[in-house]
Amino acid sequence: MFTQQLASFKGDQSCIRVVGHRGARGIMPENTLLGFEWTMKMGVSALEFDVMITKDHVPVIVHNHHLNGAITRTAEGQWLNTPEPRISELTYDELAQYDVGGLNVFTEYGQRFPEQIFMHRQQVPKLADLLALAMQPDFAHVGLMLEIKSDPKVDNFQMHREETVAAVADVVRQAAMTSRTILHSFDWELLHLCQQAAPEMPTSFLSQLPAHDDDKGEDSSLVFSQNLKQLPSIPKAIAEAGGYIWAPHFKDVTLADVQEARNLGLLVAPWTVNDPKDMGQMIQLGVDAIVTDYPARLQRELIKNELRWQRQDDISNATLTSA
Repeated sequence: MFTQQLASFKGDQSCIRVVGHRGARGIMPENTLLGFEWTMKMGVSALEFDVMITKDHVPVIVHNHHLNGAITRTAEGQWLNTPEPRISELTYDELAQYDVGGLNVFTEYGQRFPEQIFMHRQQVPKLADLLALAMQPDFAHVGLMLEIKSDPKVDNFQMHREETVAAVADVVRQAAMTSRTILHSFDWELLHLCQQAAPEMPTSFLSQLPAHDDDKGEDSSLVFSQNLKQLPSIPKAIAEAGGYIWAPHFKDVTLADVQEARNLGLLVAPWTVNDPKDMGQMIQLGVDAIVTDYPARLQRELIKNELRWQRQDDISNATLTSA
């Protein structure tokens, strides 16, 4: 089941999949069409990106529940100061007035990615825009790891969850991209809603143990992770919940975990692995896929280990799909 959607994330003894995180955040402006296009041209197997809905229910690709001042400029080119508007309180037309093509190097967040290029006139994209881009024949081999963001601070939280899932599923279906899309979240209850509302798309369960601090400038996922430490087995809990991929924080995964997940029929795709040493450790664990801000860096490490990130049949199947 879900063979086609899972193919882009499934590794083997000679292949580990490269998943571009927010495109290639280490080099290109994150969650932008420019960044996604550049990353897909590298030959990555998949993209991982964040989706939520605007005030007028348009699914958009953005990580934080509010505009991040470290990457956001006004139409006049000024860095956005606090208070940072929440995505759920802006219409898409209002959101599109902002430029997210560069990093403010004087912020703590901006200093995390010194190699990222600086661009102008880069809007927060609609989910539909990325799907249209990914439908181009040259990108037919790329899978989509669509992370649905869940905002516990929004009014009518449960209703907002349901509306978000419905809006996302509707856009993916309209683009005829369900066969290439994985629904992915830290909010496991939201993933249950996905399984009910969009049973034609497999679910991927993110996890982060509370022992690890959030990255600077990032909305926290730990609100959804408080009970994970009490679970006897995270892979078993995911398998029982109907998941197909386990996406753990890379510091939380061991060889025994990978073996257990495999025995349960799960794929393993740790995030966000940026240091070559950590990449090497994940390679040694034999995970299926690695989510990274630096896809080219990961490609180099795979080459050093005589591994591939694509199979020949990936390209052949993509050609057949686009014909």
